[in-house]
Amino acid sequence: MSKKIKAYIKLQIAGGAATPGQQIGSSLGQHGLNIMDFCKKFNAVTTTRKGETVPVIITVYTDKTYDFILKTAPVSELLKKRANVSKGAKNPSKEQVGSVKMKDVEEIAKIKMPDLNAFDLEAAKRMVIGSARSMGLVVVD
Repeated sequence: MSKKIKAYIKLQIAGGAATPGQQIGSSLGQHGLNIMDFCKKFNAVTTTRKGETVPVIITVYTDKTYDFILKTAPVSELLKKRANVSKGAKNPSKEQVGSVKMKDVEEIAKIKMPDLNAFDLEAAKRMVIGSARSMGLVVVD
């Protein structure tokens, strides 16, 4: 018999650096979960992803147990790393902060493919290009 699901919690936490602070504590505490236990498990699994933002989906069950699934880093973070910029443009339609090569766009699309709702690599590349534009990055060949 399967467990009854109480809630899904989506968070973005720095890899290997989960602490029972504001973001995690308030999200998990309201469902009666052991916050320190989650932090230890999350940090153990994400030690190789230090310095990276790790999206996580936590499935909370009615018996106060939980499972969590790690996702790939956000597209914006991957683009910032490739373009070597610290943040996107305040007004992307009028200013550019950097550029990324089409080769980088393809690599990011391949990394993000399991998490995107795209049927093929071309659709995934178009999504990444859209994110790049909205950050004020120019895609060059």
